[in-house]
Amino acid sequence: MKTITRVIFFTIATLVTLAAAPLSANDFPSLSDLRTALESGEKTSAQLVREYRHRIESYNERLNAVTQLSDNALQEAERLDRLRSAGTVLGPLHGIPVLLKDNIDTGDGMANTAGSWLLRENIPADDAFLVRSLRKQGAIILGKANLSEWANFRSTSSSSGWSAVGGQTRNPYDLSRSPCGSSSGSAVAVAAGLVPLAVGTETDGSVTCPAAINGVVGIKPTLGLVSRDGIIPISAHQDTAGPMATTVEGAVALLDAMVGEDPGDPGSIPARGPYRRHLNANGLEGLRIGIVRNLTGYSPKTDAVFEQALETLRAQGATLVDNTNIDTLGDIHAKEFDLLAWEFRDALAEYLETTPVKARSLDALVAANKRARDRELQHFGQEIFIKAQESRGRQEPGFAEEVARLKTLAGEQGIDALLKEHDLDLLVAPTTSPAWKIDLVNGDHYLGSASTPAAVAGYPHITVPMGFVRHLPVGLSFFSGANREDILIAAAYNYEQASGARRAPEIPAGTPRGE
Repeated sequence: MKTITRVIFFTIATLVTLAAAPLSANDFPSLSDLRTALESGEKTSAQLVREYRHRIESYNERLNAVTQLSDNALQEAERLDRLRSAGTVLGPLHGIPVLLKDNIDTGDGMANTAGSWLLRENIPADDAFLVRSLRKQGAIILGKANLSEWANFRSTSSSSGWSAVGGQTRNPYDLSRSPCGSSSGSAVAVAAGLVPLAVGTETDGSVTCPAAINGVVGIKPTLGLVSRDGIIPISAHQDTAGPMATTVEGAVALLDAMVGEDPGDPGSIPARGPYRRHLNANGLEGLRIGIVRNLTGYSPKTDAVFEQALETLRAQGATLVDNTNIDTLGDIHAKEFDLLAWEFRDALAEYLETTPVKARSLDALVAANKRARDRELQHFGQEIFIKAQESRGRQEPGFAEEVARLKTLAGEQGIDALLKEHDLDLLVAPTTSPAWKIDLVNGDHYLGSASTPAAVAGYPHITVPMGFVRHLPVGLSFFSGANREDILIAAAYNYEQASGARRAPEIPAGTPRGE
C-alpha cells in the first residue's frame, strides 16, 4: 500500500498549487543544458531532483503523467554529487533524472503495476537489465510514469493514457485531448518539463505515437538492442523499450545508456554504439529517402504539414523518391493482432510467475478484474484479455511459422524490398494524426500511423516533431532496416536542427474537469 499512498499524495498535494503559473518555454531545459549546469557547478543533481519533484507536485494534477516517485532518488543524487566533486563521472547521464514507464521492474521499492490495480503490490526484487544499465551510467531513477493500462492490450475500446492506478493522462498542449499510448505518461512528462528524459516501451506504436502527439522525440530501436528483462510483456517478437526526450540528442544519449547485450534475454543483440557519434548536422545530405504514401491519407491536415517537412528534407540535400509504398501492409495488419494475443497469454504468465501477486494467469486476471469492476472496468472492458485467454497461446497451430511469415512480410518483402528496389537509405511518413478528444465512453478515435511495418519487422523507427495542426503537434517518422539507427539518427538530427519544429506547451492553469 506504500506505493498507492504515494500516488494519492500527488492528487492531494497538487490541490494547493493550482495557482502556479503556466509553464513556458523557459522551463524546459534540454539534456545539454542540464549537463552544462552540472559540469559548471551551477546546479547539483540533488537540486535537479528537488526541482523536478516540485514541478511534478505542481503540475501533475493537470496531467496525470507520474504515478510514483522513488524514495531513493534524492539520496542517489547526493551520492552522485559526491562522486562528481571527487572527479568521477559515470557517463553522459551522470546525475540526470529519468522516469520509467510503469511496466519496468525496479528494485528500489516501487511497484511495477502496468497501470493495473491488481499489480499494486508487485514490488520487484531487483532492477530490469535496462535499469541496471542506466544506473551504471549515473542516471537517477526519479519515479514511474503512467501508461495505458496493460500497455493498451486489455480492451479494443480503451482510452489511451487511462489506467486504474493513475487515472487519465492528458495532453499538455490541450488537456481535453488524448496523449496516445501506451507510453503516455513518459511522453507527457517529457513534453511538459516534469523530467528531462523518460523510458517508454513499444509493441506497435507505443513509443512513437505518444512521442509525436506530445511533441517530443521517440526512438523505437531495433528489436533486441535493449534487453526485455524485467518488462511486463506483450510479445517477445515485437516488444522493446525506447527513449523519449525533447531533442534527438537527449533521446540518443538515453539510448546509449540503455543498450547492451544481456545473457538473460535470448533475443538480445550487441549494440553498435555509441550512437551519439551519428549526431550529424549535415546527416541528410546525399541520402535517398522513400516517401511511403500508403502510410498517409488518414489526416489531410497532417499530410499538409508532412509536405512542408519533405521540402525541408530536400533543402538539406536529400533526394526524395515518391510512392515507395509497402504493398504487404494489408497482409501485415490482417495477422498481427492474433499473433500478439496468442503470445501475450503465455508471456504474461511467465512474467507473473516471478512476482508476489496472487493472479498469475490471464484466467485469474480476468476474474479479478470482474471482482474489481468498479475500479478496473468502469470505462471499458477486457475483450483482448478474453481473446488471449481463450486461445492456446504459443501452442496455436503454426504459431512460430506465422510469426516468421509476418516478419518476412514487414521486413524482407516490405521495408527491405523498398530500400533495395529504389536504392534507398530510409523511409519517411507522418507518424500519426493530431491528438483526438479523450472519450471515456467510446474509446480512442485513432485514424492511422506509420508504426506497424517497423514494429512488426523489429526495425528501428524514430519520430521527431514535424510541426503543428493548429495548436496540436504532429511528428515525422524515419525508419529503415535492422540496425540502421546510425542513418536514422543522422537524418532525424539534421531535420530537427533545420526545421526547429518543436514548440513547448503552455500548460494552462487550473485542472480539467473530471473523467
